Amino acid sequence: MIAGLDHVVVLLEDIQAGAAAYEVLLGRAPSWRNAGEGAERVLFTLDNMTLELMAPSGTSVAADRIRTVIKIWGGGLASICFATDDIAKTYRRLDRLALQPDPIADVENKDSVSGATLHWKRTRAATELTRGVRMFFLELKTARPLSAVTGPAPVVSLDHLVISTEDPEQAAALYGARLGLDMALDRTNQERGQLMLFRCGDLIVEIVRRPVAGSDHTHDKLWGLSWRVADIDATRERLVAAGIEMTDVRMGRKPGTRVMSPRSGTCGVHTLFLERTAKA
Repeated sequence: MIAGLDHVVVLLEDIQAGAAAYEVLLGRAPSWRNAGEGAERVLFTLDNMTLELMAPSGTSVAADRIRTVIKIWGGGLASICFATDDIAKTYRRLDRLALQPDPIADVENKDSVSGATLHWKRTRAATELTRGVRMFFLELKTARPLSAVTGPAPVVSLDHLVISTEDPEQAAALYGARLGLDMALDRTNQERGQLMLFRCGDLIVEIVRRPVAGSDHTHDKLWGLSWRVADIDATRERLVAAGIEMTDVRMGRKPGTRVMSPRSGTCGVHTLFLERTAKA
């Protein structure tokens, strides 16, 4: 049913500031710009997924709804969209799983710079049935254009998407049994909590439980993004030169990886950069 991760959506108040921030972080230029339905959007497309920045625009009901979400919950990761090769089959599967999918919608989208158009079909599962995570499914007719590299040591692709949960059994049932993602790891650590990794195309959906008193056991939360780079030292040098405060490079928890984190410039998204030094 799921072929990979199509895109993630980040909500923010200022689309120009967000686009500038992610052009620095990713070392790539936007590949698509669009406005409509109460929002402005800027897309960055990498080798294995797309990052969609979205900000309210105008005074419509849709724009006011986005502003309300930002006011209540703040900016940051807002939704995920899985890629599928057969939206009709995916819709039937979601319906059988009692995830109450929306009717399939045909969408046309035009790039405001080039005038090029993209077409896709999509549906959305009921958010109250996906543990509070807004979840879409999309069949893209033609591939999006890739974001051009703008500097040295750019981000190559997304390594993993992190989702925080307080009920790992129910989260595993949703992403594994119901959505059909392949579980690659299930590990519990007394200090760090429980970690589950699900394969999704060539990246990982990471479900993590960190024990916190009084947390919500019925709603999961989109937590963060881990970007894959080829040379983490060169990436750090580029980001520091651009004025981004970075941690030192350190060994990752997974053998054969090195990681670092930015302390600014992510538009409220928990962010990690990862280099694979050897195959684990």
